[in-house]
Amino acid sequence: MSGNFMKAAAFAEFGGPEVLTVMSRPMPEAGPGQVRVRIKAAGMQPFDTAVRAGWTPPAVTDPLPRIPGNEFAGVVDQVGPRVADQGSPGGQGEPGVRLDVGTEVLGFSLLNSYAEYIVVPATDVTPKPPGLPWEVAGALTAAVQTADIAISQLNPTAGETLLVHAAAGAVGTVAVQLAVRRGATVIGTAREENHAYLRDLGAIPVAYGDGLASRVRALAPGGVDAALDGAGGAALDVSLELVPDRGRILTMVDHDKADELGIMVTKGVRTAERLARYAALCAKGELKFLIRRTYRLEEAADAHREIETRHGRGKLALLI
Repeated sequence: MSGNFMKAAAFAEFGGPEVLTVMSRPMPEAGPGQVRVRIKAAGMQPFDTAVRAGWTPPAVTDPLPRIPGNEFAGVVDQVGPRVADQGSPGGQGEPGVRLDVGTEVLGFSLLNSYAEYIVVPATDVTPKPPGLPWEVAGALTAAVQTADIAISQLNPTAGETLLVHAAAGAVGTVAVQLAVRRGATVIGTAREENHAYLRDLGAIPVAYGDGLASRVRALAPGGVDAALDGAGGAALDVSLELVPDRGRILTMVDHDKADELGIMVTKGVRTAERLARYAALCAKGELKFLIRRTYRLEEAADAHREIETRHGRGKLALLI
């Protein structure tokens, strides 16, 4: 879209997926310490569907229409003042990387990623490794950062058993691999059709549903040391039944129950340095990250419908 406008998948009222439509929105301009990115791909996740349905993050005060999406990858096309002095954090202890027009990056924001362009602080992007597909780069942030924070808090160690609910999802996919790297035995809940996928990640799969606790006990005769709940409800109940120490149960779904039950929620902030580390591992093939389907900007509502089925392995990505 030419001039001072861009295309974005946005909503002017809260509601079901049908309220998410392609609109013309003002083109953002990079200010001090910011870069503007021409987006190539954006990740899609339950956070976005909640925002569309009516949940407003505490820091958001902008009026409707609103553009969902909090992770993206693309090409820097405008650099604001003072960015050259600031740069973007490097990965694995490397110094900051200069960001110029034309630099391929991936990054994160609270909203506004379902669009042709986005403006973010230069500190919230990192250069995209060569060879990393756009759809993977755009959808990587939320899963790797959430999984890294959660696994760090749960701290599974060699010889321990970790139960991961919704293990075939995007966060579960990464969490399983991180725990396996630590030497832990991972039992992952998933539908039968995703069991081979979990075995490939290094987990022992188990079907969820009635009788889950008994099935897990059969797989872990020595007991379950910790649990990562990506499903909520009955899955959290099973975790409470199986894990003796409630301080080693973390829910990513039932946040409102955490304090009452004495369990954890993820506590940490996203960083470009962490994102750079995991992007490098993906590019090297050392971390598996599945994009199960891509959608076009005009199909964003259909993608939300798929997300809200709460089934499917890996992640969805929006190609822009």
